[in-house]
Amino acid sequence: MYQNSMSELLSISGTDVAKCMKCGRCTASCPNAAAMDIPPHRIVSYVTEGRLQELLDCSTLWQCLSCFACVQRCPRGVKPGGLIEAARLLTIRQQGEDYLDPNDVPELLDPNTPQQLLVSAFRKYRR
Repeated sequence: MYQNSMSELLSISGTDVAKCMKCGRCTASCPNAAAMDIPPHRIVSYVTEGRLQELLDCSTLWQCLSCFACVQRCPRGVKPGGLIEAARLLTIRQQGEDYLDPNDVPELLDPNTPQQLLVSAFRKYRR
């Protein structure tokens, strides 16, 4: 199961962790790095080192602001934010809270819900 989870994490994130050169620009650009137990550059290292369960158990996954400043600043195109998003999704799936049925969505919506929020949620949770 572990190996399947690692390949699933890499597939969902769409990133090649081998391209990381450990420059730290991702962490330097992160507005919330000081609050994280594992900063963005270490997230990539955890994946490279095969420390998936430690990554899935860390609080960084829920402290990340999903601003993707780390993705924008990376000179090699590595996506630490994408890895964090993928790890969040794996954590949710491990807890058995996989997908929301599309037929249930209309009754959950508030008329004041911004359309941008809906598009973002569909993009994030359609994988």
